[in-house]
Amino acid sequence: MEIDDNLKENTSVAYISMEIGLESNIPTYSGGLGVLSGDTVRSAADLEIPMVAVCLCYSSGYFYQFYNEFGEQREKEISWNFYYEFEKVERPITVKVENKDVKVSAWLYKIVGQSGHILPVYLLTTDVEGNEEWMKKMTGSLYDSTSRWNRIVQEIILGIGGVKLLNSLGYNNIKTYHLNEGHGSFATVQLYEMMNGDLEKVRQHVVFTTHTPVPAGHDRFSQDLVNKVFENRLPKDIRKIGDDKGELNMTYLGMGLSRYRNAVAKKHGEITKKMFPQYEIDYITNGIHLPFWISKPLRKLFTKKWPNWRANPSVLANAIELDDLDLFDAHIENKFNLISYQKGHSWNLLDEELITVGFARRFATYKRGVLIFHDMERLGKICKDKIQFIFAGKAHPKDQMGKDYIKKIYESGEYLQQNFGVKVVMMENYNMDLAHMLVSGCDIWLNTPERYREASGTSGMKAALNGVLNLSIQDGWWLEGYRMNPMAGWAIGPNDSDPKDPRVSNDEKIDADAIYNILENQVIPTYLNHDEWLFKCKNAISLAAFFNTHRMIEEYSRKAYCLKRQKPWKFDP
Repeated sequence: MEIDDNLKENTSVAYISMEIGLESNIPTYSGGLGVLSGDTVRSAADLEIPMVAVCLCYSSGYFYQFYNEFGEQREKEISWNFYYEFEKVERPITVKVENKDVKVSAWLYKIVGQSGHILPVYLLTTDVEGNEEWMKKMTGSLYDSTSRWNRIVQEIILGIGGVKLLNSLGYNNIKTYHLNEGHGSFATVQLYEMMNGDLEKVRQHVVFTTHTPVPAGHDRFSQDLVNKVFENRLPKDIRKIGDDKGELNMTYLGMGLSRYRNAVAKKHGEITKKMFPQYEIDYITNGIHLPFWISKPLRKLFTKKWPNWRANPSVLANAIELDDLDLFDAHIENKFNLISYQKGHSWNLLDEELITVGFARRFATYKRGVLIFHDMERLGKICKDKIQFIFAGKAHPKDQMGKDYIKKIYESGEYLQQNFGVKVVMMENYNMDLAHMLVSGCDIWLNTPERYREASGTSGMKAALNGVLNLSIQDGWWLEGYRMNPMAGWAIGPNDSDPKDPRVSNDEKIDADAIYNILENQVIPTYLNHDEWLFKCKNAISLAAFFNTHRMIEEYSRKAYCLKRQKPWKFDP
């Protein structure tokens, strides 16, 4: 069913993102950026933000992950058929790649908010009749690792194609194009043409969000490659703004042509200002979509206690009022569901009675997924008969160091099992369905990134929402969350108040020792004290009153979109 013309006329925000996690089995996301984008559009629909979203349609997705007998990651290409789940946009537009016209169409996915408000998501595809076979594969794989040529072409399709498609469909009143990372920055090229080369007019229509201080998150393309795909069609003004020592930097391009720029946590804002001192940069701390990430047992508990909690998440600040027995029963149900699933998908069976520590995220080296295994003898003695571990996550197919981390976890688990009886489990093919079980079924959520490289991190927010206690480096959101409520979990090492403190470094021995001390002297004794553990679980839940995408999207509405909301949602702690 086509989108109503009245909805199109009233839509003023276009959200452009390389990945959006719509549902677990729809292959339009790879990790945190896509999952956050999905939460963003869900809250925008709930709050009736006049938004339309644009992403690419990946029929081959990211990849299906499995392990061989040695604990090594292997990948298989997946195949997804959009024909049966989505509505086809029948009016393709064309985008120039080299000297060819490439047809770009889209599949339509509708997000329906709590009030029934519809937020359209258009997934762009080049698998269109009339395109040559090599063109049809351009949008096949997410973050195609085989070719920089294909990467820049995908970003041309997303940015230029996204703006052109919205224009062709009748979205005539877009005031703000929200570029979610630099992947969509070529949208400015199409806007430049629409606005007759007026750079200032382009800036007045663009806002930009950066999600990582890690260099790999800021795409750069050689001028030779840019010349190849654009030929002489990329304006000199655009090239100049995006220039980074002779390369085209997509973050420079997006930031340089934006009226508003933001990082995604307070500390990340400070780091980003140092990285890009030429720009004024604000911050809006990330959140999660609470109704999507709440487990069923806790949803029932919340609804019984606060019937309006979905529309007014601020009531969760009163989580201390929850009944101990009800909360305990809800968590035990979640834990049993996770371990029951794990027993059906692994040869190494976890024990429901032990403290279960979870670690699940993309296996990039800066996230230090193997830090916990720094001193195997000490870890084994602490955890014997008390603590078990469950890991999940994917390494990029071209990231050999990330793959080595996965193998090391497997080998460390073998050693701990044989010498101390400590169980370490690796779950295959991490996705949103598995994430739901992990963030609600573990007892402890472990996060150990190198300090100030984790822009925000939202998995810990999901764990806290479900009463799971965080054990994390003070970085990203946890730097704010732990200060807000230190009873919601444990902090590994000090905060950044004294940068000269040697414990603020990323010394692996110092951080590993801190983890072992917390596990031995705080986590285990607290777990054995039933009342104290539940008290901390309630304090964890209370953080969701702030760390949610309802609050986040209202901040974007006010600061970035400049919307005059008739009924704004307000956070009232």
